[in-house]
Order: sequence, then C-alpha cells, then structure tokens
Amino acid sequence: MSAPTVPTQARPTVYLIDASIYIFRAWFSVPDSMRGENGKPINAIYGFCRFLTEFAERSRAQHVGIAFDENLTQSFRNDIYPEYKMNRELPPEDLKNQFKFCKRLAQAAGFYCVGHDRYEADDLIATMTKGMRDDGYRCAIVSGDKDLAQLIRHDDYWWDFARNQELKAANVVDKFGVPPEAIQDYLGLCGDAVDNIPGVPGVGPKTATALLQEFGTMESLYENLGLVADLSIRGAKKLPAKLEEHKAQALLSKELATVAYDAPIDVSPELLLRRSAEMSLLQEIGHIMGGRGEGLFHRLNESSKQAQL
Repeated sequence: MSAPTVPTQARPTVYLIDASIYIFRAWFSVPDSMRGENGKPINAIYGFCRFLTEFAERSRAQHVGIAFDENLTQSFRNDIYPEYKMNRELPPEDLKNQFKFCKRLAQAAGFYCVGHDRYEADDLIATMTKGMRDDGYRCAIVSGDKDLAQLIRHDDYWWDFARNQELKAANVVDKFGVPPEAIQDYLGLCGDAVDNIPGVPGVGPKTATALLQEFGTMESLYENLGLVADLSIRGAKKLPAKLEEHKAQALLSKELATVAYDAPIDVSPELLLRRSAEMSLLQEIGHIMGGRGEGLFHRLNESSKQAQL
C-alpha cells in the first residue's frame, strides 16, 4: 500500500522509541546504590521511568511505539555472520533483570511496546516506520543510534532525546556525506566497529563517502569499478583491487547494516495510540521499586490523559 498524499503540515507524528538506548543510559547514569524492596538495583528502571515521563510531557505524543531488544546477544544476523556484535560485553545480570520491568512499566504507562527474540529493536522500529508512514504519518525516531538515520525520509527526523539533538534528511547528508537511504552502503564499505561489521579493510569514512557521492550505491560502485582508479581521492589507484578482493565482505556488511522492514509485529494507528495508564500496575511496579518513582508515576498518568484530549 503506497503512502497517501498528505500536506506536510497535516501529517500527524508518530514517535518510535529505541528503548535499549535509554535503559543503558539510565543504567550508567543513575547510581546502582538505588535498590528496590528485595535489595536489587532499580537504577535502570528508575532512569527509564524518568525518561518516559519527560518524553511524554515534552512531546505530548498521541501515537508512540516502543521497541525492546528481547535478546541482547543473538538475532537473525548472527545466522548470516556469527561474529555480528560478538565483540560486545554481555550485560550484567542486574541490568538484564531490569529490562523486563522497564517493558512492564512502559506498557502500564499506556505505551504500545513490541519485542522479538529474532529481530532487533532497529528492525521493529523500521517495521513500525513503514506501516505508519503508509498510513500517512511522519516518523520521529527517538534514539541515540545514528545508524537509524537510514529510516528518515521527507519530513521524518531522528531525535536523540537525552542530548536534544535532531537530524533531518538534509542533516544526515551533512553528518555522513550521504543521504539516509545510503547509510547502509556507507556502513557496508567502512564497517561499524560498534556492531562488529567488518566493511572493506582500508576503506574509511572519507573514502566511503567519496565513493558513494560518485556512484550512489554499493551495487553501482561495483558495476563501475573500472572508473574508481581515475577518481581524485587518496589511494584511488589501489582501490579497485581492494574493493574487488573484499566484494563479498562488503555486500555482507551492507546486509548486516540494513534494517529489516518486515518484522512479524502488528502495526496500526489504533495500536500505537496511547492508552490510559494502568495505575494499579504502576503501583505494583512502584512497590517492587521500594516506593521510588511515585511522583513520576503520577506524571505519567496525567500525561496519558493529556494524550487522549
């Protein structure tokens, strides 16, 4: 189904949140001396609750989808490339135990939450982006992961809420030198050390940018490999042989960096419409937290009422 033609000013906004980013930030920014009734740390839960509260009050969002990483160590990409993200340290048990409570908290606050043990949060956000865009919504990608800038089209934007930084389509070009739809080509060429995506050895960000500015996509680059040696970029003469030698790895890296738009989740404006907060469930979570966050729970309840006006 193609997106309907809707004037920009009339397009409602849906906010799609990458939960893991803000849970990890809470874990590192709130002291783990904050403990619940059972003596276990609740710092990530409390920090995430504070983020949700501030987000709801500042955005006054009516349509929100929150994506959670259900499996922090494996996804379908590990079937393609076993070393994918294997350079990362496993999250400590105290943090893993808090993830499920963060999801329960968001659900209790009236937000639509999704997760899948084979698809990453990025893929869930991409799938929601496609579905909501097809229904005429502009998408605000709430994340600190700039790789998600590949989702931006037209009047969409990427928003790092914690740092209050925004990227629109034109800003993506300023940041990476390539448009949003070429981010996966860019990462396929220069790699991504954070996710252990190899890229092409010896091809850095500047070279990747120059190649894509000339050829547009990785596929076009390989179709015109004979022209690379004549480009006015550093090491151009040796680049064709290097690119040819590592072609399979480059294409694999692009595949790893490309988000999936077909995760098996349900998406619709009705599902992503914020519901009333479930105060009884929030109070239950508050009890587990040893009475912490009562003021935040009240504010979440009030923001859920405002979202429905």
